[in-house]
Amino acid sequence: MSEASGRSAGAGAPASRPSVIQLVFREKGALYAAYIPLLMDGGLFVPTTREYKLGEDIYLLLSLPDDPQRYPVAGKVAWITPANASGGRTQGVGVRFPNDEKTRQLKAKIEETLGTQLQSAKPTQTI
Repeated sequence: MSEASGRSAGAGAPASRPSVIQLVFREKGALYAAYIPLLMDGGLFVPTTREYKLGEDIYLLLSLPDDPQRYPVAGKVAWITPANASGGRTQGVGVRFPNDEKTRQLKAKIEETLGTQLQSAKPTQTI
């Protein structure tokens, strides 16, 4: 039986395990700028300098404004904004939420939190 220290993965092990990113939204404006309603199951823009490939698994630990709960999301990279992107856009990835009941509830919670802001014409970090 291996110890739970995490050493079994080893520093030299291939990066086959998806990365885990903690994403904390303290205010609705930041959540609005990152939310991707165009993706059928919803999604979020994640600012990161790490290199990802399209379709790569990525785990998010998501915190929403005024909500003490953290939501785990097993998403996939749906698009990539590279470094030095045109228009001064932030480098990062768009993460597509999975098509499951827990995530549908999370999508509904995000849209409820954003409320009428969803119809805003303000630019976002997303497509």
